[in-house]
Amino acid sequence: MQRKTRLNMFIDRRRFIKIGAQTALFSVFPVSAIASVDRLLAPKRNLSLFNTHTGQKLDVCYYAQGQYRPEALKKINYILRDHRTEEIKPIHKGLLNLLHSISMTLERPPQIHIISGYRSPETNAELREKSKYVVKNSLHLKGKAADIRIPGTDARWLRNVCMKLKSGGVGYYRKSDFVHVDIGYVRYW
Repeated sequence: MQRKTRLNMFIDRRRFIKIGAQTALFSVFPVSAIASVDRLLAPKRNLSLFNTHTGQKLDVCYYAQGQYRPEALKKINYILRDHRTEEIKPIHKGLLNLLHSISMTLERPPQIHIISGYRSPETNAELREKSKYVVKNSLHLKGKAADIRIPGTDARWLRNVCMKLKSGGVGYYRKSDFVHVDIGYVRYW
């Protein structure tokens, strides 16, 4: 017989309580009430970000009660802007959720250092001239990629964690000591 871990027991207990609450609500309230309870029970998603080029920090809850928080998204878009041109574009929510998933793999959610978030077409073209690793149609142009590092964490280990998530592309840049993550198709380099 397989022993349950504390986490599995917590999840089982939590699921049991949730199902009980939903059953009770369903007998008294319409289905829309149950949907609102699900939103209230949805966990919060937080990010702690540091832009290595601007020195700006952001600790923010970008998702709560089943909804993305517009003011938090604006702040994230700003800190992940193209620091060369100061151009700001929306960062895809899927990328934010990926960064959140990465941070949740550690015992204590870390501050994620952003080397590159959104890139303007001008910046991407400039970087392409300097490096063979910058592609013409980079997902950075769409707010769907970030180059990251986590202080005190080995970049190879971070790469392996990101690969296990199978959420998109993962690139490891040993010399520059960072990992590229994106929400495109799953691939590694």
